[in-house]
Amino acid sequence: VPVRKPKKLPAECVSVSYDLEYGQDTLEMHKDAVGEGHRVLIVDDLLATGGTARAVVDLVEGIGGIVVGLLFVVELDFLGGRQKFNGYNVQSLIRYDS
Repeated sequence: VPVRKPKKLPAECVSVSYDLEYGQDTLEMHKDAVGEGHRVLIVDDLLATGGTARAVVDLVEGIGGIVVGLLFVVELDFLGGRQKFNGYNVQSLIRYDS
């Protein structure tokens, strides 16, 4: 299920706005992409501060989905993004601590 910046997806969408270090941004997902009780694994390329992935969690859970875990290709430990996901199963393929 793709989650994109506004106006990039062709069908009716739900959206979530979230704070960045330098402002705000918005993400969108098709309204019918996740149903009530659907189990969702969030996969992303990078976990840095965790703001974007946290917004995706909020988006999925806001429409009734259940986030079963988050998987990242690369995690930058020194930025502390993992702390935004206490209680979630978070995995990374590569972790950098500095």
